[in-house]
Amino acid sequence: MTEKALETADIRRLMELLPHRPPMLLIDRMTDIVPNVSATGVKAISMNEPCFVGHFPGYPIFPGVLIIEAMAQTAGALVMHSIGAKVGDKIVYFMGIDKARFRQPVTPGDLLLLQVKMQKARMPVWRFAGEAYVNGKLCAEAEFTAMISEPREKADN
Repeated sequence: MTEKALETADIRRLMELLPHRPPMLLIDRMTDIVPNVSATGVKAISMNEPCFVGHFPGYPIFPGVLIIEAMAQTAGALVMHSIGAKVGDKIVYFMGIDKARFRQPVTPGDLLLLQVKMQKARMPVWRFAGEAYVNGKLCAEAEFTAMISEPREKADN
């Protein structure tokens, strides 16, 4: 059976798929969703981001580690959508990050596009490649691995 591609996921749909909540929910929507294949996360970088209080005063730069986290959240939402799960059914845990590179700063006013592609899936482990773009320019890239598991409350019962 072939799943129909979901065109977009708004913030409400993302909160059905991911346990993250602001300020740690780092994607605003997802587009170009092809289950078990790829998706694009969208993050509007605002001066109101909590990280800009200290990173860096007078020259705000969105931290690279948060860009990688936003890529991972995009991949996690793609996984949850692809397997037909929602928050409470399963949880996606970060397992590893490889080949992370940061190419240019991301600053307030930027629209960050997070393209993730599944490289390999052997349940419960999924491997992704991600690239982050602003205005068509590559800002960051990484490969990362995640594991799909039962939430701790379910596993303890």
